Amino acid sequence: MALLLIISDLNWSKMKEGRAYLSLLTTPVQWLVDLPARAADNLSGVVVSRATLLSDNERLRSEALMLERKVQQNAALIAENIRLRELLGAGKRVTEPVKLAELIGVNPDPFQHEVIINRGFEDGVYEGQPVLDAGGIMGQVITLSHYTARVMLVTDARAALPVEINRNGFRAIALGKGDLDELELEHVADTADVRVGDLLVTSGLAGRFPRGYPVAEVTDVIRDPGRQFVQVKAKPSARLDKSRHLLLVQHEQVNVTLPSEAPDE
Repeated sequence: MALLLIISDLNWSKMKEGRAYLSLLTTPVQWLVDLPARAADNLSGVVVSRATLLSDNERLRSEALMLERKVQQNAALIAENIRLRELLGAGKRVTEPVKLAELIGVNPDPFQHEVIINRGFEDGVYEGQPVLDAGGIMGQVITLSHYTARVMLVTDARAALPVEINRNGFRAIALGKGDLDELELEHVADTADVRVGDLLVTSGLAGRFPRGYPVAEVTDVIRDPGRQFVQVKAKPSARLDKSRHLLLVQHEQVNVTLPSEAPDE
């Protein structure tokens, strides 16, 4: 029978048509037989695709976080560049030699307004050296070691700074009140010409600070008929709680020695 079918298929053209009809009849059977395999392939593809999506999502999330970090760093760099440009502009206005320093610490004691900078005895820093930022006078060096120095801000309760009103040259003493946003002028007569908005600059008296550097702006003038002196309040020009890069002004030539190395008097 098999041999007869082979011979008929080779020599009888009608067999090809019959074979086509037989293939048509067997197609549903082949489809049903192949259905489990195709279902398994589709299920495998779904599982693999879900795992791939989870992996891609995790990777994209990590990349997004990295890009956000870079954006934050770029924003910080832009802000720092702006501050450095302002500081560079302040340095150009200074006639004395200056040295750039960076703030590396803040005194945690709320009653002492002090910061620590990364310059010390080895860098030529000396006690009493004026320190300023792009806005104006910040304070002065009070103690130093080989590679760091401690700076007392102008708002410290122990600080006193000779100033003058830039508008008319009236001189006074600006005292720190322990508040980063406030200075007060001492012993200002009731007849003194002091106005809100006046700029206070260093007067150069006492020889500690060079003359003409911005210190503060008068914010309030309180006149009490029962008091002999006027109460004058001012806001510091320097950004005492924001500045990170500072300038050390070489106001005078000094023979710098550490306190432990100073000769006995």
